[in-house]
Amino acid sequence: AMAAGLGARLPGGCASRWPRGRRLAHAGLATRLQREYDAVVIGAGNGGRGSRAAYLQQAGLRTAVLERRHVLGGAAVTEEIVPGTPPPPPDCSPRVAQGHPSPPRIGQRHGLRVLPRDPYSFTPLLEDRSPPRSLLLGHDAAQTQRQIAQFSPKDAQAYPEYEAFMGGLVAAIDPLLDAPPADTAALGRGSLLQRLRALRALRPLLRAGLAMGRQLPRYYEVLTAPISKVLDHWFESEPLKATLATDAVIGAMASPRTPGSGYVLLHHVMGTLEGQRGAWGYVAGGMGALSQAITSAAAARGAHIFAEKPVSRVLLGRHGRARGVALQDGTEVRSKVVLSNASPQLTFLELTPQEQLPKDFVQRIQQVDTCSPVTKINVAVDRLPNFLAAPNARDGQPLPHHQCSIHLNCESTQLLHQAFAEASDGHPSSRPMIELCIPSVLDPGLAPRGCHVVSLFTQYTPPVLAGGRPWDEAARNAYADTVFNCIEAYAPGFKASVVGRDVLTPPDLQRIFGLPGGNIFHGAMSLDQLYFARPAPSYSGYRSPVPGLYLCGSGAHPGGGVMGAAGRNAARVALEDFRRL
Repeated sequence: AMAAGLGARLPGGCASRWPRGRRLAHAGLATRLQREYDAVVIGAGNGGRGSRAAYLQQAGLRTAVLERRHVLGGAAVTEEIVPGTPPPPPDCSPRVAQGHPSPPRIGQRHGLRVLPRDPYSFTPLLEDRSPPRSLLLGHDAAQTQRQIAQFSPKDAQAYPEYEAFMGGLVAAIDPLLDAPPADTAALGRGSLLQRLRALRALRPLLRAGLAMGRQLPRYYEVLTAPISKVLDHWFESEPLKATLATDAVIGAMASPRTPGSGYVLLHHVMGTLEGQRGAWGYVAGGMGALSQAITSAAAARGAHIFAEKPVSRVLLGRHGRARGVALQDGTEVRSKVVLSNASPQLTFLELTPQEQLPKDFVQRIQQVDTCSPVTKINVAVDRLPNFLAAPNARDGQPLPHHQCSIHLNCESTQLLHQAFAEASDGHPSSRPMIELCIPSVLDPGLAPRGCHVVSLFTQYTPPVLAGGRPWDEAARNAYADTVFNCIEAYAPGFKASVVGRDVLTPPDLQRIFGLPGGNIFHGAMSLDQLYFARPAPSYSGYRSPVPGLYLCGSGAHPGGGVMGAAGRNAARVALEDFRRL
């Protein structure tokens, strides 16, 4: 009904030009499922499971990937949320960072292109002046300083030092993402040789501490303090602080005043794109193209990849060891190792026999904080948004700010905190934090000529509304109207340009993509759920209480994001164990 309603509202000229009912035709999908493999990878998570298969297959393991949905890529894929309407922009991942030896690097050899953005951040303001001011940040240091100087010459001078300071912390921590967390429990058990081997695993952690050097106390504050406190130390202008704070709270049910929010900011500025640390870009063809490229890479190495093969349970053999999986249609697929890219909750509370798991471990998984504030809105428009703070060109062609992450309702960190406080009381934010991206500006093939796709990553919305009310169609549309009214204030005419929209609340993200609580990271990226404790203490090294079963998705170290570090690390651990069998 929703699709039909949207289709009926499409203007005649626009409707005939939008692709309709598009499905991904994945190259490399296998047609015949064998009954036995060396490794099985369970899908149902953020994009990149094909990279796990590529690593395993390249190492000589016969590997199968089983995805429950009809498309590959989990929450990162772009196609067919509303069949028969304009194709929306990315469902959950509007941009991708390129860094660690991960999906982007594997995919480059199979057609993947990432389109860099410079400038990368645009914050228009609502204020009583004409035109209103805006803040544009990019890789041109001098131009960025001039932009900041509109609000504070002092901040403009401090910004390069701030970037160097944060860059030093990122450089120190970044290597930790590419190695399993040290197994501290192993230091006190086993033979002397086993203890020495466990001790070697501490080296990345020690190197990180040495790299921080004398700055360690200040870096410790960044990791543990509220990001508002950190930014107050460096800057005085609210638009700059609020813009930087968005990366500390995006995807998190947290305020800039929440202790530990500084780490989330770091997580979003790690990685590089074309040699530029912390840079982000759009995937040419949408995020589905990333899944397509990685699928092709894995298939080229001999991996068997299947869509619409939902797993019902993990099979156990002698001594409680994982020996494959059973599908919902009853088919059993045997394997020596099983890697799950699904969430910890789905993997251990639904797919794994509970009697094989320690009670304390089950309790830990049940207690993982998965609360998500995110409602994702995909929009098709028949013209570019025209911001009061940066009016469009007469010819209607995109301007530099249109390629950016556009931050709305970010005049101050107080506004962000108020939005968080409303959601904490069960009410969708009346002035939500909005990150607006227009990937079709750099990738025109996503939309017909003159039209565009707009990705709205918004928060804060509670998973359950006040009074226990569900997110029904009326609540969904009421919140979307609030978001569109906010955008209209910054860019008059936006609402009239909309030809289709799709609203995904936290319950929708859980139902469609299997994201626990709608959380794009499979669990909060808070300090108590990172490194040694992700997903649970003593089980942060990808191995689970069930021998032969490994966690390789966002719920494992180092956490969420389309970068594949967890998958690569887990594949290495699984390979190490496989060779010992």
